[in-house]
Amino acid sequence: MSGAEESGGTRGQMPQPDWLDLARRGLRLAEAMGRASAEGIEIATTPKDEIWRDAKTSLHRYRATRAPAPVPPLLIVHGLFGRQSIVDLEPGRSLVHRLLGAGVDVWVLDWGSPSRADRHLDLTDYADYWLGDALEILRAETGQARAALLGICQGGVFALLHAARYPEAVAGLALAVTPIDFHADRQDPEAGHGLLNHWARSLGEDLIEDVIAERANLPGTLTGSVFEQLLPAQGIVRHAGAPLDLVDDPAALATYLRMEKWLADRPDHPGAAAREWLIDCYARNALIQGRLALDGVPVDLKSVRCAILNIVARHDHIVPPPCSLALEGRTASPDYRVLDVP
Repeated sequence: MSGAEESGGTRGQMPQPDWLDLARRGLRLAEAMGRASAEGIEIATTPKDEIWRDAKTSLHRYRATRAPAPVPPLLIVHGLFGRQSIVDLEPGRSLVHRLLGAGVDVWVLDWGSPSRADRHLDLTDYADYWLGDALEILRAETGQARAALLGICQGGVFALLHAARYPEAVAGLALAVTPIDFHADRQDPEAGHGLLNHWARSLGEDLIEDVIAERANLPGTLTGSVFEQLLPAQGIVRHAGAPLDLVDDPAALATYLRMEKWLADRPDHPGAAAREWLIDCYARNALIQGRLALDGVPVDLKSVRCAILNIVARHDHIVPPPCSLALEGRTASPDYRVLDVP
């Protein structure tokens, strides 16, 4: 046996990491993250003003940065599983900043942090009442007869439901990664897509009821953990490998920490709305079938008559593209377009 073989050999082996270098980078990372924590990592810093508040829901208007463009005001509507602050992560990575730069009058709804006292709030409260009140305030403030809506994920469903129920109030819809057919994940050929849909269908309605009843709401910590477990290996790489690669790039590290701050901020989801979302939408697929009701009245998507821009993420594993693309032909929109984002 050769000396190389006795010592374990090198043929075909992976190069060993430089453990001393990794340790040094780890120490620098700890110092950088400590400084960031002390200084505070802020997101959603584009200046805005609170215009209206009702309970935990508030409406904000961003301050204009240039002369207004001849377009309707735009109201951004996020869902309840995360925060609307994702549209204004940081300077240079801010949809809000780019819209303001184009002269758009940008508004945003903030749903706040629901508590046990809010367990009876349902989709009607969000998609009909509060969204309707916000639009009424917006119209009064701007003098515009209608506004456009940018709905993100579950917020896109809110926007779509409102446009169907009150078509005269909505000038246009932009829907980003918005599920419409909650069973269309079966049509996606990519492995790993639609696992959330499959889980939700497989849980059983009794188990969903029990989980919600235990805490009155659907805990944000639970939903955050579910999203994390959809791609567990990616989560390990994100937490373990990515920060070390960023330790010598303060700007990139700050971006990473801002994204982590947003991901960790998962509000609880009001129990009644969570029940409708998981059972009526995910399990029973009621939206695409015209059986999802607001205030007891089933919503007909054919009542939507405004222009629609459907923004689809091509490799989205949480909202697979077929779930969003199913909207085509389901409304009375005279101008329906798809924006396919890689």
